[in-house]
Amino acid sequence: MKMMPVRINGADFQFSTGKHNELQKAIIEEFAPRFAPGSECLYVGDTIEKDLVKNVEKLTELGFEITLHDKMPDVVLYREDKDWIYFVESVTSVGPMDSKRILELTEMTKNVTAGKIFVTAFLDFKTYKRFSESLAWETEVWIAEMPEHMIHLNGDKFLGPRS
Repeated sequence: MKMMPVRINGADFQFSTGKHNELQKAIIEEFAPRFAPGSECLYVGDTIEKDLVKNVEKLTELGFEITLHDKMPDVVLYREDKDWIYFVESVTSVGPMDSKRILELTEMTKNVTAGKIFVTAFLDFKTYKRFSESLAWETEVWIAEMPEHMIHLNGDKFLGPRS
């Protein structure tokens, strides 16, 4: 099987091929350095190896309730200098940060005191447009084909946790 190399937390890994993993690779290699500099990837799954990276010790230390894979966001990043945790959904066909997903993640992370940032990532603007009406307010959007920009679905501030 053809694999896609990806560097996570300074170590080399392999993602199986496909749009979902292509987007996860972009989140780790393009989004994180720009919008979560110095962050550590605490969780990312592969379409074949569901828990490719899963730092259970750090997630537990942050107050995260470890649950089944299907409830985990696609990518979880932690930026220690700001005490921010980024929950990123990699959306190619399903699963944006809609109101229902925010409630699920909020319940799952009720003991997390770090600032929570909810991000929906898309490969391209066309896919973003398909899901734009279902995205929750107070979330962020990142589009891989325009990696230096974000869309902030709020009126009072830019990237950062909300109370």
